[in-house]
Amino acid sequence: MSCSPVGVCYRPNTSWTPGYPSTTNLLACRTEYQVSLIAPMRGDSCHPARTHNGFTQAAFTIDFDHQQATCPQGHHSGSWHPTRQNGHDAIVVRFPTSTCSICPARTACTRSQRSGRQLTLQPRHLHDTLRQARAEQQTPAWKHTYRARAGIEATIHQTTAVTGIHQARYTGLSKVTLEHTFAATAINLIRLNAWWTNTPLQRTRTTHLNKLDLTLAA
Repeated sequence: MSCSPVGVCYRPNTSWTPGYPSTTNLLACRTEYQVSLIAPMRGDSCHPARTHNGFTQAAFTIDFDHQQATCPQGHHSGSWHPTRQNGHDAIVVRFPTSTCSICPARTACTRSQRSGRQLTLQPRHLHDTLRQARAEQQTPAWKHTYRARAGIEATIHQTTAVTGIHQARYTGLSKVTLEHTFAATAINLIRLNAWWTNTPLQRTRTTHLNKLDLTLAA
């Protein structure tokens, strides 16, 4: 969203973001600004999710009203502790060691030999938003919509790397608009030159997170 010097804001109905948004930002865009944010959410970071083998957090039933979680085997959590992690509110849910130690599905759930499965949850409003967003990402409709963002990924990366347009150098809508126009013109000239001189395209960039996923899956 951009604003003119007189305070008139130009707000899009839909925004394709340049990276993984936080759940807080995703919810704020919807509720405070009425902007639909089109961006992939980060996946579950637990070991079963990274290795694509076992029970991810999505396999657990979370009951915020009764402050209890239920695992895929039907066992209930033993503790529910609101806490703070990295400056943000969180909820740590633990399953009893006595329950997990004799569970036949233990190896598909946790690698710990001394304790039961542990879940770290966001507050309810953020948890529900994240689950809904991750579910939407698996639908054909969302993938079709996001295709427009994925198709211009290389252009966005090249533009920010070459022109530094990610952060405006000037103040004021008219100056920033002119800066963006110059940046777009520069990228067009660079790409025309690459086409005319048969300069090969660079390899698609792989994020550090995806590199880690590929390493663990190998």
